Amino acid sequence: MTTTTEAPFTARLIDEGANILLELMNTSDQQFMSVEILTIFLKGPESTDGNNVSRAHIKFDPIKSIQPQEKIVLSHRTWIDGKPAALHQDQLERLEVIAGEIKPYVLDISWENSDGKSRYQRIPVGH
Repeated sequence: MTTTTEAPFTARLIDEGANILLELMNTSDQQFMSVEILTIFLKGPESTDGNNVSRAHIKFDPIKSIQPQEKIVLSHRTWIDGKPAALHQDQLERLEVIAGEIKPYVLDISWENSDGKSRYQRIPVGH
């Protein structure tokens, strides 16, 4: 996999009433295949010994392809203690960027370009 300075994707959280969803946009003029966001392991509550073991993580479904200038809302699932979380336990809102706050998480995105080469982009997120 090649890391490049290329940054064709933008991401934002959208509020759909009771649900928060992640929207990914391909801002380039190329179609991309096999787009994937790596699982995000969320930090746990701070403890007195400095150990903040992660109990929750968010997995995103892969995307077969995304067209130039296309926006896609990704399906995701929050897992807590190795089990799928109930809808009311969803943790996606923790990826919202808040101005002036440290961004402790990263959307690690991989894809194949039109030449079949793997590419990679990181988008800092969270609060």
